[in-house]
Amino acid sequence: MTNGGDRLDRVERILDRLARSQEQFDERQVRFDQRQVQFDERQAKLDERQVQFDEWQAKFAERQVQFDEWRVQWVKSFEKISKTLNDMAARQHYHDEAFERHDAEMKEIREETKALTQAISIDAENIRALVRIAELHHQRLEHLEGGQQG
Repeated sequence: MTNGGDRLDRVERILDRLARSQEQFDERQVRFDQRQVQFDERQAKLDERQVQFDEWQAKFAERQVQFDEWRVQWVKSFEKISKTLNDMAARQHYHDEAFERHDAEMKEIREETKALTQAISIDAENIRALVRIAELHHQRLEHLEGGQQG
């Protein structure tokens, strides 16, 4: 019976190893299931974050469109301002030239006025001299006429 007992021992050892293997497998299955749950939870969080990221990306794209529209408006405004400034600079240049011409004309007028004033002054002295001469002639004539009558 030793042969039967040995076989029985052997079978019991095999069954014992099989039972331990089954227990280890069950423990590993439990750990696997726990890890699967953790994985699923992480996957759910990742999916939530993906949704948040997609929403953020959509908002970013919308804001990018708004920014591009704003930038186009800014460039148009800048072009208008630049054109206005260029027009104003051209007008300023024209007015500066006009003022320079006006100043030159005024200088000529002052010089002409000064020359005319001198000429008028000379003419006035000549007229006064002629008036004195005329008065002297008149007095002489009166003397002559007065001396013949008297």
